Amino acid sequence: MLRIKNITVSSKVVLAPMAGVTDHAFRMICRRMGAGMVYTEFVSANGIIRGNDKTLQMMRYEEEERPIGVQIFGESAEVLAESARYIQDTVKPDLIDLNFGCPVPKITKKGAGSAILKDLPRMDEITRAVVAAVDIPVTAKIRAGWDFSCINAPESAQLLETAGISALTIHPRTTKMLYTGKAKWELIGEVKSRVKIPVIGNGDITSAQDARRMLDETGCDAVMVGRRSLGNPWIFQEINHYLSTGETPLPPTVLERLELCKYHLELEMRDRGERAGANFMKKHLGWYLKGFHNASNYRQQLVRMQSASEMYASIQDMISYFQNHPHEGQVRPGMDDALITNVSYG
Repeated sequence: MLRIKNITVSSKVVLAPMAGVTDHAFRMICRRMGAGMVYTEFVSANGIIRGNDKTLQMMRYEEEERPIGVQIFGESAEVLAESARYIQDTVKPDLIDLNFGCPVPKITKKGAGSAILKDLPRMDEITRAVVAAVDIPVTAKIRAGWDFSCINAPESAQLLETAGISALTIHPRTTKMLYTGKAKWELIGEVKSRVKIPVIGNGDITSAQDARRMLDETGCDAVMVGRRSLGNPWIFQEINHYLSTGETPLPPTVLERLELCKYHLELEMRDRGERAGANFMKKHLGWYLKGFHNASNYRQQLVRMQSASEMYASIQDMISYFQNHPHEGQVRPGMDDALITNVSYG
């Protein structure tokens, strides 16, 4: 269990905010699968202030998703503080998370995301302004630093704690590494030794055993899973089970993966409608349908479809086939190839 001020997080594994992925439907699924806390996609503070409808829709959630954090990014202390007040008063999440970790150039070129790691006085100014603007907890996510010549996560963590941050997530890669190379878990341990607030570790968790090892090696209070959950939201269930029993549960069967894929599509249809739901779901189809006989052919057929109803009927046909061929439907594909490298998260 993790506590962030007055918030109780029921497990030691949380879902990372991921652009274009962690929408309402995916968050609902991950919470039901055992994620102790979820975050929205990272949201532009400038978009909030301008009243951009798409930006505001990204913060929509249901009570079942709580505890939920809204992650915001921007370069101006004034704009971030104003957007935080709007979020607290209108959206009413459990916490606000400051994105000081996104390495994507289109964000950092504007001076936002992990670019702020190059300017700690500005990080301090932004953090103090946002903390002063709201009553709910404010947390932050950082990276190791900008590059190997600027590894300043421990100093950043201490600054953030002093400025009023209630919990901190660290992804121990530099901005320049993006999502390549190996995450330096020892840096999570160093950050944890420098602060008294809860620390959440993130990076290179591909299994329940990895989660256990990160907790043991770094002393962090919880772990955050991002890309490994794509097409595999069972990862939260598996980590919780392993942490409590020491036993590794079996991976989902082909049928279980298809059933969850169909349910995910139902949620997207409900939220987005036929065409938008189908388009949004295509990336998820590529992640769910992997590792079993004829999976690539199924994927190719589905991504050519224009409506969610057509996709839904096709997935149901697949389910019927595997129900009638239980020796294939009960196969438990591995997830070795499921790590996605082209998804950005804060």
